Amino acid sequence: MIDYEKQFQEETKRLIAGALENGGRYAQAAYNYLEEQGKHRNVYLQKWMGRPLIACPGDLLAMHQLIWDIKPDLIIETGVAHGGSSVFYASMMKLLDISDAKCDCHREVVSIEVELRPHNRNAISEHSMKEYITLIDGSSIDPTVVASVTNIAKKHKTVMVFLDSNHTHEHVYNELAAYAPLVTVGSYIVVLDTIVEFTNVPIVDRPWGKGNNSWTAAQKFLSENNDYKIDKVPEVIAGYITCAPDGWLKRIK
Repeated sequence: MIDYEKQFQEETKRLIAGALENGGRYAQAAYNYLEEQGKHRNVYLQKWMGRPLIACPGDLLAMHQLIWDIKPDLIIETGVAHGGSSVFYASMMKLLDISDAKCDCHREVVSIEVELRPHNRNAISEHSMKEYITLIDGSSIDPTVVASVTNIAKKHKTVMVFLDSNHTHEHVYNELAAYAPLVTVGSYIVVLDTIVEFTNVPIVDRPWGKGNNSWTAAQKFLSENNDYKIDKVPEVIAGYITCAPDGWLKRIK
């Protein structure tokens, strides 16, 4: 009897290997596409369960697969904006609960925001996914905030982190120093908007840009830490339309 599932998995591995081999060419095409999208700020046009979600759709697909495969019981995110990402992560936690009802765990999303506007706070607090979301006010690198999140992380078995707040080199590097130690082995800390280093989309009214961004911070962090490696496979999952090239950092020890 033909094992079609095994056959499909083997074909998938072959396709991934080929995609990685040709990654540079694909990546440049993706950067060109994202530049055109960026001119019109198309990442602002989508929602998740009713809340605006500022993200590349390809990244959401990759995030979904990582979360489904690793099954974290704690997701930490920095940067909330309108709350769409908080709701997205919370909905994934809900799906994990449904698929694994016997899990003796309390799944939680900790969302950190330095300036959460009242209408966004109200929308998150009234959302059907609210039971999974813990909002923390303050800078993600404030020692008090870091200590609070660290205490929460101690109660969980599997931790994943997404960094999407201030994208300056200094801020992201400090976030990595603070939250990378909380990530469990085999899980990820995802550094978003590393695409800033590779495109020519004008950065308006923001303190980051080429040479001073989340990509440069991740590169410095990796040069000083051998507990993590760049994982290219999530970029393949995202179809190379990712706003986080070299930003999918997997903890390996």
